[in-house]
Amino acid sequence: MSSLLITVGVLPFGAAHGQSQAPSSAPDRAATSLPPVTVEAPQRRQTARSTAASNSKRGRVSQTSRTARPSTTVEASSQSQGQQQLPATPLNTNVVTPSASRLGLTPREIPASVEVVGAQTIREQGYNTMIDTVKGATGVTAGDAPSDVSFSMRGFQSDQVNVTYNGINLGPTSFTSLNAETFNLDRVEFLKGPSSLMSGQGAVGGAINYVTKMPHTGPITNEAFIGFDSFGSIRSGYGSGGSTNIKGLDYRFDISGAKQNGFIDDTYAKNLHFSGQLDYRLTNAFKVFGAAEYKDYNARVYEGTPLVPIAFSGPFATSGIVSGTKVSNYNGTNLGAVTIDSRSLTTNYNVLDNHKTIKESWARGGFEWNLTNDVTLRSQVYNYNASRDWYNNEVSAFNAATNLVDRERFFVHHNQNLVGNNTDLTWNSYLFGMENRLVTAFEFYHLDFSRPGAANYPADQVTLVDPVRGYYGLLSTQRQTATIDSFAINLEDRLKITQNFALIGGLRYNPFELDRTSTDVSGVSKAGFPYSASFQPVTGRIGYTWEALPGLTFYSQYATASDLSAGSIFLLEPTQPLTLTSARSYETGVKNLLWNGLAEWTFSAFDIERSNVYSAQAGQTLNLAGKVKSQGVEFAAAARPIPEVKLWGNVAYLHTRYADYDFAGGSFSGNTPPNIPAVIVNGGASYRFLNPGWFPVELGVSVRHVGDRFSTDANTVTMLAYTTADAFAFVDIPKSSIFPTVTDTRVTFRVRNFTDAKYAAWSNPFYPDQILLGAPRSYEVGASFRF
Repeated sequence: MSSLLITVGVLPFGAAHGQSQAPSSAPDRAATSLPPVTVEAPQRRQTARSTAASNSKRGRVSQTSRTARPSTTVEASSQSQGQQQLPATPLNTNVVTPSASRLGLTPREIPASVEVVGAQTIREQGYNTMIDTVKGATGVTAGDAPSDVSFSMRGFQSDQVNVTYNGINLGPTSFTSLNAETFNLDRVEFLKGPSSLMSGQGAVGGAINYVTKMPHTGPITNEAFIGFDSFGSIRSGYGSGGSTNIKGLDYRFDISGAKQNGFIDDTYAKNLHFSGQLDYRLTNAFKVFGAAEYKDYNARVYEGTPLVPIAFSGPFATSGIVSGTKVSNYNGTNLGAVTIDSRSLTTNYNVLDNHKTIKESWARGGFEWNLTNDVTLRSQVYNYNASRDWYNNEVSAFNAATNLVDRERFFVHHNQNLVGNNTDLTWNSYLFGMENRLVTAFEFYHLDFSRPGAANYPADQVTLVDPVRGYYGLLSTQRQTATIDSFAINLEDRLKITQNFALIGGLRYNPFELDRTSTDVSGVSKAGFPYSASFQPVTGRIGYTWEALPGLTFYSQYATASDLSAGSIFLLEPTQPLTLTSARSYETGVKNLLWNGLAEWTFSAFDIERSNVYSAQAGQTLNLAGKVKSQGVEFAAAARPIPEVKLWGNVAYLHTRYADYDFAGGSFSGNTPPNIPAVIVNGGASYRFLNPGWFPVELGVSVRHVGDRFSTDANTVTMLAYTTADAFAFVDIPKSSIFPTVTDTRVTFRVRNFTDAKYAAWSNPFYPDQILLGAPRSYEVGASFRF
């Protein structure tokens, strides 16, 4: 393991390691929401004399930066978009990450663990979906359960990890997450640990921000992609962007589609994703933008594979997937020692008329205005609409008394409408001669959620092998609604005590009100409804960064977060305490860019405690679970020792357990929450043959290891550790006379899980009698073009 930590790194990076950058210690320019700026790899330490001379000039440089024409920020930000495909540092820490700080800082300048997976990494690693991308980050696991897309990070999962889109929080992650394609994405940002300061309620384990591709200023560029896999899936995409003939008007649009066939019988997911944006600079100091987005998702889904007694499966019992003993949460029969039956590895126990459909539409617009050389005002209004429909058999529980699989249906529909505004004011100044940047932000949103759901739950039994799947049956519905009105004031500040030492802190005051209704099939309000509850959480963080040596930065922080104690706005009943959880975190770490920008590593250690916790149980119920405590360390590194070689990898070690989780008849204190592994490792390497006598070829391999996880709070069934490995090859075809307009063609060959490992990927605590299996070996071929 020690050799792995030394030799591998987290994210591959391209040939742009030598591009020009600005020193990380250089005086700051005005923050901008028009992302990424690049920063220079640290230079050799100067002598005392040259340092003094440099410092004597620094004031003049800083003053020049502060008195530059307002157009500097706008123009530089716009043009920086084109650099996203070629990150300048191994861990992609050269980009401004607005989801991690409104101060316009790069990950190396933020006193927190921040990761960025850029478009080039997404392309090279073959991250076709958002789930694929998330799994490559340090210490993150994911499960694409049909009812929701769930993530775990730093010992917390589901609604305790916020998912935002272009920095906007849509609501509870378990309701709003969608496993869409990645073609339309510019990058994915990860902010680890409690982070309500940035993304509001729910960010206890951290936040994941998906950023769509945006316009750049410059010549128009186009890209296209098409790919196939051995399951019969097909993916394609086309995008275009650049400057138009109208001065100051830039555009970007992308459209992608996919039909992804699953390895489970009769499963697929169809995706259509359109995104577009216009940027218009009316003056050098004033820019407006408008953006629109649409997603259409339609799937036939797999809800899980039942755990069965080893005694029943006999010679068909598998090893290496699960272990332990089980008493069915659904029918109460004792299964004894359990396994996954090899005859059920591709069986779909869902009904024939199952479906999951989601339609989403976005509209965003706003402006960025450099009021003075030191003051910038930004504002964005947005409207988000979603319609979601789940119509499935969701329970598949083996019954030891009948040796059949008990099934039960579930239906729910969402109508969601979200309107809001984010406005912030950035002020650069000097405080007692020290550089200071203050951002004051105001956020408002109004969320309407209606949720017609099942009032009856048709049930039946089928055989484990070759089940007669049947149809959903009769459906009657009842209705729930939730409305949230939220307002937040954020203050975030960085004070540079010296050029190498900065204090960074923030505070968020976020009063909000929840109004709920719930009616039965006859439209009569249920007991305790309607009701209203109001909350006034205050969260924040305080920390420092210290660049002790050029490129070597130490940091520490204290951060807090809060969220609804039930996690879901529809699971908390009026008879339960209407309170918020509280979470606090201590974190310290090191970030180091070295070898003239050819290598980079980060290390973090953290201690998180979340109080007033509810835990998911079978049958859409919750238990009061006291506290969750999580400690851990994370390490990530990447290097390019010679131009032909890339090395990358990361490792996370977690110790997460419940505290004060006592109930009538027992206690789960000391147990680990579901889906939380103690160890997660990603690593890989590639070699590029620059002069093979044909076309440039790159060969690579990546490995992922996930440790043991438990399927329920009781910790009686273990989803065993697994390791998967992928291999890939790129062939780059240069511009030719046959296709003179195509400047860059890449043909990709990929084998996923080439050892054909059988493993448990995830468990839904609401359905603890079944687990979701991981995909077996598959093959892919694809081609991408730029012109």
